[in-house]
Amino acid sequence: MFRKMRRFKQEVSQEECVDILKTEKRGVLSVIGDEGYPYAIPMDFYYDAEEKKIYFHAAREGHKMDAIKRCDKVCFTTWNRGFQKEGDWAWNVTSVVVMGRAELVSDTELANEKLRKLALKYYPTVEEVEAEMQRDAHRVQMIAIRMEHMTGKLVNEK
Repeated sequence: MFRKMRRFKQEVSQEECVDILKTEKRGVLSVIGDEGYPYAIPMDFYYDAEEKKIYFHAAREGHKMDAIKRCDKVCFTTWNRGFQKEGDWAWNVTSVVVMGRAELVSDTELANEKLRKLALKYYPTVEEVEAEMQRDAHRVQMIAIRMEHMTGKLVNEK
């Protein structure tokens, strides 16, 4: 169903893809937007390795939510900071592309658990996370991406 990577010599292992999903802080969520146009949004995210799901939060209404409700097929892309080989100006960057299905998390307890884990990835203290959740968690819609396909690729930018 999904294409094999054409530049297979640049493909990285599934383990390296998972490491990037665990450590990187931002990615781009792409949905099928209005009139069939792609709609890509930079997102903070949390990867649950046991569930093999990517979680992010959104407002309960808007373009992204309308698109997901209309078609649950999504693409999520993230990349690492890369590295330079000594004496070379070009960066070597590994990207991860995930195809999957977006699911609205309707269970409040589960949504709060995943929101807390996502927030702990970004906020400096547990106290700040708890204060933010107390104030705004009721306004947040948690969304999970059930991964169906994942590839990773190391690219030299030269």
